[in-house]
Amino acid sequence: MGSETEFSLSKPQLLWELLSESETLTIVCHDNPDPDCLASAVGLGRIASEAGIEEHHCIYSGDISHQQNRALVNLLDIELEPFSVDLVQNRPPGSLLAFVDHSVPRENNRVPRGTDIDIIIDHHPIEDIDGRFVDNRQTVGATATIVTQYIRALPMEPAARIATALLFAIRRETLDFLRGVTRNEYEAAAYLHEYSEPKVVRQLSTPAVSRATIDAIADAIENRRITGSVLISHVGRTSERDALPQAADYLMTLEGIETAIVFGLVDNTIQLSARSTDSRVHIGRTLHSAFDDVGSAGGHQEMAGGTIELGIFSGYTTDDEQLIGIVDQVITARLRSALNIDGRDGD
Repeated sequence: MGSETEFSLSKPQLLWELLSESETLTIVCHDNPDPDCLASAVGLGRIASEAGIEEHHCIYSGDISHQQNRALVNLLDIELEPFSVDLVQNRPPGSLLAFVDHSVPRENNRVPRGTDIDIIIDHHPIEDIDGRFVDNRQTVGATATIVTQYIRALPMEPAARIATALLFAIRRETLDFLRGVTRNEYEAAAYLHEYSEPKVVRQLSTPAVSRATIDAIADAIENRRITGSVLISHVGRTSERDALPQAADYLMTLEGIETAIVFGLVDNTIQLSARSTDSRVHIGRTLHSAFDDVGSAGGHQEMAGGTIELGIFSGYTTDDEQLIGIVDQVITARLRSALNIDGRDGD
């Protein structure tokens, strides 16, 4: 076993002891939770139950709009509750607050800044994380991998629905073991395979796609602008936030493209999704440097996202086309500057 695995084996018992000493647990998913976040929350909830916690809540804010996310929740009967500040701030003695797949209050979540977090399990590149139990491993491809390692090391076995959720999350987070995958993901998947339901995993992998998602992807294709190996596009206004990463993934398959960034208007926000296989580009840092002063953006070297509030433009609904034009001009200029590319477009 490598040092990464040896390190992980010291963490499960620490987590188990902390859970065993507590009575309730509130698990906060990040905004618009994806499979990695959802499955990790379910897995941590199962560990908590095995450790003796009788009551736990999984809460989230935003939407579960991606068809795969909805299918995951429905097929595996995942119990989720809308975000509640009361559950977070007015917890009784003996209760714990946990983050999975995110680390910092008010960053991709609605937890007030300064809130004490007891448990943090994440794999995103974040610095200065505070908590009673922190396991943030940027070299691991999915948070679900870390949770699976805990389950393997503890006196328990995963129920079929838990194993299925974790296995699907690992596959989805790594694009079927093609992006950001490490040995840890292969080992975790091999373990989970023995407990999972392959038929459900197949169903989750091929859910029906909404018309609005197809329309948004079509708009991203039509609006694409290419400079060298960089593609920037927008979908205009859409109700399907999760169409943005799907569009970015699809546009990355275009010949010669190494970086794809797609943005669009969703409610009163500008949402961004980015992908890159260019070794010279850390796309998470790129988005962070481009928009840190106006919103929340960041992520991994190959995959990132961001949210920017429309602010004074939020009520600008009389001429959506003009608003989209303004947003397009400003966002594109910031991206070009952060990527250090000029304004000349290709195809």
